[in-house]
Amino acid sequence: MSDLAAHYSRFRVADRLLLTGHSHQAWPDVALEGQIEAFEDAASTVDEKWERAFAKADKLRDWYRVLLDDPFGDIALGSNTHELVVRFLSALDLRSRPRLVTTDGEFHTLRRQLARLAEERIEVVQVPALPADTLAERLAAEVNSSTAAVLVSSVLFETSRIVPDLGGVAFTCAGHGVELLVDAYHALGVVPMSLPDAGLTDVWVVGGGYKYLQLGEGNCFLRMPAHAQRLRPVVTGWFAEFDALADEKDPTRVTYGPGPTRFAGSTYDPTSHYRAGAVIDFFADQGLTPKVLRDISLRQTTLLATAFDDLHLPPSVATRDRSSRTRFGGFLAIRTPRAAECQRALAERGVLTDSRGEHLRFGPAPYLRDDQLRAAMAAFGEVSA
Repeated sequence: MSDLAAHYSRFRVADRLLLTGHSHQAWPDVALEGQIEAFEDAASTVDEKWERAFAKADKLRDWYRVLLDDPFGDIALGSNTHELVVRFLSALDLRSRPRLVTTDGEFHTLRRQLARLAEERIEVVQVPALPADTLAERLAAEVNSSTAAVLVSSVLFETSRIVPDLGGVAFTCAGHGVELLVDAYHALGVVPMSLPDAGLTDVWVVGGGYKYLQLGEGNCFLRMPAHAQRLRPVVTGWFAEFDALADEKDPTRVTYGPGPTRFAGSTYDPTSHYRAGAVIDFFADQGLTPKVLRDISLRQTTLLATAFDDLHLPPSVATRDRSSRTRFGGFLAIRTPRAAECQRALAERGVLTDSRGEHLRFGPAPYLRDDQLRAAMAAFGEVSA
């Protein structure tokens, strides 16, 4: 798919070694057209722009339904996953069930917020994320009648390992009346996800388009199960009653709108949804389906892994998990005690990567050529020496 690079001229992907595709992929040039359309709609219609903006939001919701194989799912949108997770947490009965189960391998959105809740005497159980192959079983074993929710990633953000059998966790949670929230941010766009096939139709899913989906900031979502309509999030914005503003109000009880509006926020900048709409159309035009994106990702990460192995570095210098690449998401994690130092040295050579602890992360993207990937790994060989 190297011919894709021509559609990303403003990000100059053909001239730069951008191996941060797991963090921030380049936007196709059409994304700018979406942003301009947002400005023009605002300029021409002023406050009447919202009907057009809501149509863009619905288009984004529909795409997330396709990516989740969840055609009728309720999807709330947010600028970031944190605001959506906070609304989710605020809907839990933490007074009677003051216990949350998670892992020690969650992204900072969950890590920091749950750590702060632990300071307020909410019991937060951190299950070791590794080995990933047994994580689901170990999470399920921690579920009890005091547990309000289990919060776990479908793909671990430090190592790119896919967490199998989350459907088993969902089954256990359902048996105890416990909510399960799955963070799919590192799955969508590189690991096809079917909620029915995975046994996850009755769970919450959070994610966004900042990474592999090339949507940029402001395009996050919270997929909610059917029983979410019985919950009343404490953290709630006025858009959560947008569809019921004309109804007679009960002064003693806050009302919520139907469907996904129950977990809505307030006034937002719709520009991100216009940009997303343009990118969604671009993906369709280029045939970038979930399966195609997975095939590209597996081929690219396998190429990077092979190029790394060909460096023949001592394990004390750098190593990697040599499990089948089908057990990983969209980036190659190299374990090295000098991860941050190597990241800086690579940046000086024009190779952009990132690091988390002892993991140096190489994240390819569909618009990169094979020779660019090999050049990036060759540069790592030089800096690791």
